[in-house]
Amino acid sequence: MTSSSSAPRRVAVAGASGRMGRMLIEAIAASGDCRLAGALDLPGSPALGQDAMAHLGRDSGVAITSDVRAGLAQADVLIDFTRPEGTLAHAAVCAELGVQMVIGTTGFSDGQKAQLEAAARQVAIVFAPNMSVGVNVTLKLLQMAARALGEGWDIEIVEAHHRHKVDAPSGTALRMGEVIAEAQGTRLVDRAVYERYGHTGERPADAIGFATVRGGDIVGDHTVLFAGTGERVEIAHKSGSREGYAQGSLRAVHFLAGKDSGMFDMFDVLGLQG
Repeated sequence: MTSSSSAPRRVAVAGASGRMGRMLIEAIAASGDCRLAGALDLPGSPALGQDAMAHLGRDSGVAITSDVRAGLAQADVLIDFTRPEGTLAHAAVCAELGVQMVIGTTGFSDGQKAQLEAAARQVAIVFAPNMSVGVNVTLKLLQMAARALGEGWDIEIVEAHHRHKVDAPSGTALRMGEVIAEAQGTRLVDRAVYERYGHTGERPADAIGFATVRGGDIVGDHTVLFAGTGERVEIAHKSGSREGYAQGSLRAVHFLAGKDSGMFDMFDVLGLQG
């Protein structure tokens, strides 16, 4: 179901009536090389049956539906920023129909990630905990810093998000920890410290600590502290809106053009591998 390289990419959006879904639809509407081809939402959503661009005061001709197959019938690719269970259900249908995926959903278990890997053997998928171009450049900087700042440097990751976020630490914070650990030839699972309370004893030398803040309408702030002796290095990214996630998602949509299968991330999309 892949369009030609010169034709606009036909994009469906999951969670179409949510904050991120609406931002994605707005970005597609403003794009000259993508067009909205489907809009999905949960059964029972009050938005079902409405035009997907009604919030923009426009008529797209695409109605929001809970029928996944109907919503994907004209699509080349689905952008999904929903919940793990919903994304996995969508992935099964996408694999069946040959619809590519751009997945920004977070909170997957290892077993659920394995299911996405299985789907990627049938269709091409870009899967990243954060689609922002700036965040992924930040991940590359963290990789470089982690290689240079090894023994004698303590690493702490602090993230802040809005009060409605349901998983912690954020997928982006976890990916930051993974990138750092991998750059140092280790695994995050062996080094992560997620909770501190009471008499904790001294900080383990190889720990990667996490701190989580939830409140207000914070879109997403991430700071990584490398604390050495007599000096500190801080690498930070702050999101002022979800627009960066939407624009990065559209870059991923175009990256997938012509790809039949495989699992990719934003380093692949931005040429940051290596």
